[in-house]
Amino acid sequence: MWIDTHCHLDAPEFGPDHALGLQARERARALGVVLCVYPAVERANFDAVRELAHRTGDAYALGIHPLYVPRALDADLQALADELEHRAGDPRLVAVGEIGLDFFLPELCTPALRERQWQCYREQLRLAQRHGLPVILHVRRSVDWLLKGLREAAARGRPVAGGIAHAFNGSLQQAQAFQSLGFKLGFGGAATFDAARQLRQLFATLPPEALVLETDAPDIPPQWCYVNAAERAAGRPQGLNSPAELSRIGAALAGLRRLTPAALADLSTSNALAALPRLAALAGAVAPVQTVHQAEGSSPASPARSPGP
Repeated sequence: MWIDTHCHLDAPEFGPDHALGLQARERARALGVVLCVYPAVERANFDAVRELAHRTGDAYALGIHPLYVPRALDADLQALADELEHRAGDPRLVAVGEIGLDFFLPELCTPALRERQWQCYREQLRLAQRHGLPVILHVRRSVDWLLKGLREAAARGRPVAGGIAHAFNGSLQQAQAFQSLGFKLGFGGAATFDAARQLRQLFATLPPEALVLETDAPDIPPQWCYVNAAERAAGRPQGLNSPAELSRIGAALAGLRRLTPAALADLSTSNALAALPRLAALAGAVAPVQTVHQAEGSSPASPARSPGP
């Protein structure tokens, strides 16, 4: 079975009443996706992700995404603190997220917005510490600063309870730094592109316990859903990424590690439960969970060959 550790089923692309998303969720369930995690991105969708998770039998996270920091108020951080307190007993609340730093978009890189992102990130780490929750991190050209925040948080008291570096696309050394702090690394549609050689090689060679799978639907479509600008201009519609793509993404990535899709499903599910421990009770209510830390065989995995062009 598969776990989609990052999916925005409440996004506008899935319709105002989430009808397309709910249909896609049912298709995903038929393909073995037993759980999805719906991270919030701002105060305005806290209720939406929680209600969707309860409606579909999935999980959710609460946080303020760095892309939404420019319009976030101090009152929104207080609302997050209040909501985490109020929902502390909800077993479907599994993390604080999506939080982090984005130093890729130029409009977010002014000195004032870099500082505002940093302050929001640090405050949300404090909230995660207070509630003993892992975090789901947005990482774009910000790995070193994210790691700095995690290390500072640990120096203030107990460390942040691990989590997932979502859509990871850093170096091997950066991956190892996240792992040393108890984090798993999220991989999805981006690694299905033949041209993504460095990312595919990273997926192939990281320790098996580092990997979790995600779709980030409707964003980061896999290669078979992607339509380039020229094709869109010619009238071809963009394919809609959804949690129903996760099993195909998993099958495409399994070969990079010389695994069967079933072995990668077991491995990534085990890692997801380790990254977000509250998922275990939810998964146990759906189907038996096989804990697999050596899904690639009784001996450590041999690095796969670098994918061809």
